[in-house]
Amino acid sequence: MRTGAQRRPLFGQFLAVTLAAGTLVACGGGSSSPSSSATTDPKAPVTLTVATFNEFGYDELIKEYMAANPNVKVEHKKAATANEARDNLNTRLAAGSGLSDIEAVEVDWLAELKQYPDQFVDLNSDSVKGRWVEWKTAQATTTDGKLIGYGTDIGPEAICYRADLFKAAGLPSDRAEVAKALGTSWDDYFALGEQFKAKSKVPWMESAGAVYNAMVNQLPNAYEDKDGKIIAGENAEVKALYDKVLAASAKGLSAHLAQWSDDWTGSFQRDGFATMMCPSWMLGVIEGNAAKVTGWDIANTFPGGGGNWGGSFLTVPTQGKNHDAAKRLADWLTAPEQQIKAFKSKGTFPSQVQALSSADLTGTTNAFFNGAPTGQIFSERAKAVTVAPFKGPKYSGINDAMQQAIGRVDIDKTDDAASSWEKFLTAIKALG
Repeated sequence: MRTGAQRRPLFGQFLAVTLAAGTLVACGGGSSSPSSSATTDPKAPVTLTVATFNEFGYDELIKEYMAANPNVKVEHKKAATANEARDNLNTRLAAGSGLSDIEAVEVDWLAELKQYPDQFVDLNSDSVKGRWVEWKTAQATTTDGKLIGYGTDIGPEAICYRADLFKAAGLPSDRAEVAKALGTSWDDYFALGEQFKAKSKVPWMESAGAVYNAMVNQLPNAYEDKDGKIIAGENAEVKALYDKVLAASAKGLSAHLAQWSDDWTGSFQRDGFATMMCPSWMLGVIEGNAAKVTGWDIANTFPGGGGNWGGSFLTVPTQGKNHDAAKRLADWLTAPEQQIKAFKSKGTFPSQVQALSSADLTGTTNAFFNGAPTGQIFSERAKAVTVAPFKGPKYSGINDAMQQAIGRVDIDKTDDAASSWEKFLTAIKALG
């Protein structure tokens, strides 16, 4: 969930080096069992720190938890972006101290952390068996069966669009009609964009990188094979996606905005673009950035079939002193009832089996998006997801390098597509 467009591609290598050198002293000798907690008494006074990023929908839930557990004080640290959270987590892991009792982790960099399972408490327990969709649990399970993360959300994707801008350009604006007009393929999506561009001065999409991110998440093995070998540079499908999004940019369809940048945030208030890739968790981001702006709606479709962007987990680092209390809070926050509340608040779509079948979820609507039946739409979008991309330890670094390659052409405009691709190939060679 909540992946930033720009990252630091070599940070995972730095973490690996420091771990291999034995500098992670605070966690290296610690036990991951609950007995290493400062206290096992559930009624003992305790202060817990929870680190998340962007928007998990936890503000009111944390208040609810503290009201029900007056002995627990929860301090919520919310990073502005996934990149910021990732860098902070890696830095403090390498330092051996300073992590929160609960650390949120985005799926694209979870594989890096699974290489060091001793740094995280095993979260297996009877209370969470069968809680999540199977592939979500598998993402956080190590080869020896250790569960290092409780699943929060998944990110089934639809297309969010400005109905008012569509209407002004002479295109259909009703969400059902827009879904038909968008078609079923990426070529259909870009073709409609060219029709829109012919009648509007507003860009069709936020950036080439944002669209590429959605496209690459439909490939089963984009960057690495199952054995961890890097195949990104020789994968014809990856190169084809790179060429396609930059061709669309060259035709003027892109707003050339780096996701999560100040310009991107501000663009929601100035008709910055007409459509965007829209995982369920993006709803809260859009509503926050586009406050008092009318016209946003959601089309129940996605080019190329189903797509999932992101999804996160709550981990309990062994650095902490309150493992038992942290596990109880993480368990509660990721229970179906709480995840439905988080979805209603910020659009973070539940990964829990029980939540997905709940009428409380499927009956949810969103007033900001013209009353769209968001529960129904994203439930259907979740069912359309047929590919769970393989994301190994090097995935995040490779994707960083790719986003930088696209950004040099689409956003910075310092390179042409051919030269930037060559720089991408050089960058991934450095990753091994």
